[in-house]
Amino acid sequence: MSFLTAMQERYTTKMYDASKKIETQKIEELKQILQLSPSSINSQPWKFTFVSDQNTKEKLSKVSWINTEKVINCDTVVVLSRIDNLNTFEQQIEDALPEGAVKYYKEFIKPLPEDQIKSWFDKQVYLSLGVLLSACAAMGIDSTPMEGINPKDYDTILNFKDQATLVAVAIGYRDEEDFNQPSKKPKSRLNLDDVVQTV
Repeated sequence: MSFLTAMQERYTTKMYDASKKIETQKIEELKQILQLSPSSINSQPWKFTFVSDQNTKEKLSKVSWINTEKVINCDTVVVLSRIDNLNTFEQQIEDALPEGAVKYYKEFIKPLPEDQIKSWFDKQVYLSLGVLLSACAAMGIDSTPMEGINPKDYDTILNFKDQATLVAVAIGYRDEEDFNQPSKKPKSRLNLDDVVQTV
């Protein structure tokens, strides 16, 4: 299957079949794919938490607003969080990045107010979200990106200390009755010419 076909067939899954499990090998591949996600100056200000334990998913489901059933019935919830402690981040890049990247951070990012620095972190995490959704499509795994969650409650349930939840993704396999799949509800997008231009 081509990548274009995979993207044509992917959709935001509304109903999961709890009896269908993702193969362990595919979960391990997704972890590696997330590790390889791009970020500005290779900053990697993130953590990715894979939650498959049913008891933990039950707790998360209670603070996931309209996404309760998705969290309970999907195979795994992937929680994407950013580093929330600037000292932790700065130590990480000092240890892991070349001098030029660290210099860029100190010159252009560090002088910003803390909320703007964390907003820059957020943008990097959202790059990895796109990678994850695309990888799932290419691997035949259904997915649901979820901002409709209570991030602070997620942090508490998952015992996060120096990280803050931004978004979660339910992954698994669709219920055949899911009303949102393209065979039942065709994808709706703006016309190609309205969103892509050639100069």
